[in-house]
Amino acid sequence: MAIEIKEIFSKKILSEVKGYLDIGFTHSLNPYSGCAFSCSYCYVREMPIQKFKEVAWGEWVDIKTNAAENYRAEVIKLRSKNKPINIFMSSATDPYQPIELKTDLTRGILEAMIEKPPDLLQIQTRSPLIIRDLELLIQLKKSCNVLVSMTVETDREDIKRIFAPFAPGIKLRLKALRELHEAGITTQASISPVLPFTPDFPKLLEGIVDRIWIDTLNIGDGSMGKRSERLGMPQLFITHGLSEWYRRDIHVRVEKYLRRHFLVK
Repeated sequence: MAIEIKEIFSKKILSEVKGYLDIGFTHSLNPYSGCAFSCSYCYVREMPIQKFKEVAWGEWVDIKTNAAENYRAEVIKLRSKNKPINIFMSSATDPYQPIELKTDLTRGILEAMIEKPPDLLQIQTRSPLIIRDLELLIQLKKSCNVLVSMTVETDREDIKRIFAPFAPGIKLRLKALRELHEAGITTQASISPVLPFTPDFPKLLEGIVDRIWIDTLNIGDGSMGKRSERLGMPQLFITHGLSEWYRRDIHVRVEKYLRRHFLVK
């Protein structure tokens, strides 16, 4: 799949949070616009950033080349006002999508953070490429709280291929979580959204994560399931014989299942 790549200059790199991120985060940080992983359920497909694009989601990526410079300037300004800086990176893209191998954009932001650390940084990704920057994360951990949240929406590769065929494999993500955890980085498995998984899923997460986050296509799309419906998710589940997993209470069921496993342990 060909990707249209553009370099752009952004006016700001830190955005004040609202909505679902208003749970302790003060800012979101998106090094890129667009995402080559092109997950079929991604709610960003239904947001203005994509709605007014002529190029399909997953086929374009804008590189915010001045992201690190912006970060430094914006943090200086926030610190001068004694503002807290709790960053979620990223809310509308993946900071470790394939183009990062060439640009080192996210890596440059981490280097800027080591110079001028936030109070909290949570990195949300589904890419094992984050291991490349492990030493930077270890260094940053000395001056701020660092949490890496890896999206692991299922443990079934066949399910991943249906919903996110261009995303990294599940085994590679779990391996990255283990390496991060063993290096002393706080780790989270983000089951977001909940997709069909095997009974052994909890065992795969055991000992490699400190936290588990559960999200669904009805809660996590920002419009109580309406975006997911417009993206055709209910029909996709039906087509593949998975309709019992497309429930509004699926997060409750998954939480109970996970708690039973970990409490027994």
